[in-house]
Amino acid sequence: MTSNLFEINFDKSQTKTTNGLGMREMQARVYEKRNSNYLLVKAPPASGKSRALMFVGLDKLHNQAIKKVIIAVPERSIGKSFRNTDLSRYGFYWNWKVKSKNNLTIGGGEKSKVKQFVRFINSIDVTDDIMIATHATLRFAFEELDDSSFDNTLLAIDEFHHVSRDDKSVLGNALRSIMTNSSAHILAMTGSYFRGDSTQILEPADENKFDKVTYTYYEQLEGYRYLKSFGMGYSFYRGKYTDALDKVVDVSKKMIIHIPNVNSGESTKDKYTEVDEILDLVADGGDIKQNNNGIYEISRKDGKTLLVADLVNEEGREKVSSYLASITDDIADLDKLDIIIALGMAKEGFDWPFAEYALTIGYRNSLTEVIQIIGRVTRDSANKTHAQFTNLIAEPDAQDDEVLFAVNSIMKAISASLLMEQVLAPVYKFKPKDGKTNKPGDIVIKGLKAADTTDRTKKIIENDMADLKSSILQSQDIQNALISGANANMINKTLIPRVIIERYTDLTNEELETVRQHTVADINISAGQATTSEDGNRQILRMADRFINIDELNIDLIDQVNPFQRAYEVISRDIDAPTLRFIQEYLSSSKYEFTNEQLVAAYQQAKQFYAENGHKPQRDSKDEAEKYLAFALLRLSELRMEREVAEQNDE
Repeated sequence: MTSNLFEINFDKSQTKTTNGLGMREMQARVYEKRNSNYLLVKAPPASGKSRALMFVGLDKLHNQAIKKVIIAVPERSIGKSFRNTDLSRYGFYWNWKVKSKNNLTIGGGEKSKVKQFVRFINSIDVTDDIMIATHATLRFAFEELDDSSFDNTLLAIDEFHHVSRDDKSVLGNALRSIMTNSSAHILAMTGSYFRGDSTQILEPADENKFDKVTYTYYEQLEGYRYLKSFGMGYSFYRGKYTDALDKVVDVSKKMIIHIPNVNSGESTKDKYTEVDEILDLVADGGDIKQNNNGIYEISRKDGKTLLVADLVNEEGREKVSSYLASITDDIADLDKLDIIIALGMAKEGFDWPFAEYALTIGYRNSLTEVIQIIGRVTRDSANKTHAQFTNLIAEPDAQDDEVLFAVNSIMKAISASLLMEQVLAPVYKFKPKDGKTNKPGDIVIKGLKAADTTDRTKKIIENDMADLKSSILQSQDIQNALISGANANMINKTLIPRVIIERYTDLTNEELETVRQHTVADINISAGQATTSEDGNRQILRMADRFINIDELNIDLIDQVNPFQRAYEVISRDIDAPTLRFIQEYLSSSKYEFTNEQLVAAYQQAKQFYAENGHKPQRDSKDEAEKYLAFALLRLSELRMEREVAEQNDE
């Protein structure tokens, strides 16, 4: 049984079309900024970023004195997104043509690719104008070229969240060097709003150089023809996850099942056996055989036949991948596949438009990865009206020494759900109730400080709200508050401002309060559900457990609402009371911070405690000294597991 933390429905009457140049709405927005030297495009997977780049790149080649366009993608399979395209048939001025020798995402070794890249950069042949390469090829070629080699080029980096401001990021350092020491134009594209779990993509000073185009998930899905709703939820299990799959596997849906990383707590450490157990569950006692394409053909006893692709097993994976690549978005290909079982694949850049249900076992390492997985099922296709993401995660056991990992997984899963709810919500403009004329769609809030109080606050509120909300939802303090049912005042006036000032250390008190108010309003109202009153004259907004007349909104009222109350209510419903109480106590145990010396001493004291009492110190003890020893033992266990995981990752 899956509990949806949220479900969003989209306007069934809307379907967006292309303009006279063959551009979708997002692509037209990007094209309006085509003269920018540095352009950052944030738009969901499958929104058309690749073609947006084609439009801009061709304009720069023909009208802006740019001589070469270089496209860098994270892996070779994504290179197909930039294949030759006849754009003139849709009304555009030029066609997109890439010489086969300049598409370095096809076959061959990496060293020869670097030589081809260097040759392309140095070529004076005017027809050598477009190249596609991997991020890795760009990194290696950068080491062999002067920065000035990139003069008069457009460097386009796809899946830009792979770049990091971290000093260890070779790609990040290469980009900064090229920006500083050459006349290159940069077009960066990402389907995520953040990198990893918390690391920002660029230093604020570098990011300020970019013009930005942000196209939201809501805007994309609102214009879909078929897909009109999306749900995100989770299901808990205890013991082996494979024993709980029957609750969440739905063979009537086109599914992608992502099994857990072998180093994770959810893994059985035998990924091949896990795949076999999934196949047996799906077959339900029926026959299983593998065809010439490496695809499993399953004949169930109920008469249903299924085609299942295994991307976990390395043997035969190339054959399976080739078969998957042959499936087009033509509805005639609908019955060519039913289920994909994957581990590290079928995420970024993967295209199976018929997928409607993503089941992920265990929480993934980053919110970016979650968004990539969700992007696989949010393609518009005639076979589906609803898309679903479900996270199957372990329920913490108060007596289990791996409780830390289970609690962290739950917190990250809830944070991911809340963030996706924010990402999928409409973008609102909040205005103070000051008598000035407001545009249709603006939400007027009494007592709200104007967004444009300063240029700094205006830029943050207009451009950075998605990033800021992701930072807030990844804050440990906020996550603790989610599960503890903290009061609204603590969250809105203490914890959220703390995250804001950590991210923007130069804000004045007045600027901090301006950003805080708009952030709290955005989080609360984005998660709210607007409805129309019975007389049809008033808009009623639901915030947490309160119904508020939208005409009576004021900042003091919003500050009294806990934006995460509903998440707390859902998890309280799905986790039994003793376990929930333990999680709350566990999170509050952060007051126990141990030095190495204290851990050694506590270990000795715990042994003595056991000798005297016949049992280990209990974490739920009313005796503070016993509780202290119990949490010290837990921390020692966590350190041991962290070390084992690190050793496995190094192998």
